[in-house]
This record gives sequence, C-alpha cells and structure tokens, in this order.
Amino acid sequence: MILDTLANAAKYANLKTGLSQGFGFLDQPGVENLEPGRYEISDDLVFAIVEKNEGRSVEDGKLEAHRNYIDIQYIISGDESMGWSPLDALSASEGYDETRDLEFFTDDVQSIVKVPPGSFVVFLPSDAHLPGIGKGPIHKIVVKVAVD
Repeated sequence: MILDTLANAAKYANLKTGLSQGFGFLDQPGVENLEPGRYEISDDLVFAIVEKNEGRSVEDGKLEAHRNYIDIQYIISGDESMGWSPLDALSASEGYDETRDLEFFTDDVQSIVKVPPGSFVVFLPSDAHLPGIGKGPIHKIVVKVAVD
C-alpha cells in the first residue's frame, strides 16, 4: 500500500507503465468534473471509474482484494478513510469472482488510514482493502491498472 498526494505521483510512475498512465489521467485539468462512470485509458489494461458515493462504517463493509489489477484510489472530495490488511494474513475468503476480479474477506481490518482530498492510495494484489469509510458524500476516481 502506498499513501501520498498527487503532487508526488511522479515518484511512483516508473514502478509500472500503467501507473504512469493512471497518474497522467488523474493529473489532467478538469478531472474533478467528470461524470460518474468508466473511462478507458488504455483498453482494459488501464481504466478509470469515477464514483460519487456515501461513506459507510467499517462494520458495513468488507475487505476486498483483486488479483489482476492494481488500484489507484484518488480522493477528489469528501471525508474518506480506508482499511488495509496484508492479504497473506487473511483466511476468511468468501470466494474469488474471476469476472469481477474481486474477492471479499470477513477478517477484521488491521489498519485504517485517513485519505484526504488530493491524496491517493495504491493497493497492490497483496493488499486487501476496505474503501469508502466515512460520513457524507465521497467523490473519487479509482484507476485500475492490469498487473500483467
């Protein structure tokens, strides 16, 4: 897991080509005005999902993980925290949905971090995460970067 501000995104862009493309998308003028939905960046290799949701409590969510995609979760506005646990410490899987690249876990969250507007979190396939913790509206963009 990486937590930082968009101003420092260039430090991580060389880790993987798709991350550079994702950060480039997030850094474009007017990105905060995009309507909710999916935006193609590089076919199915890199794409963005603009979301506007209400925050939830930790108890109302479940840890999730992805095998085929890295998440960049960028907060535009709202009060969001995200839970994190290392995947190898979890045992209570509800099963993997290959179509959605999504696996839920019923284990407890090991750590919760506040992610202020203008900041992003990168979750690798080794990171289970519980996004959307907060109160009130949360406006964010999730960029999905294919692992391979």
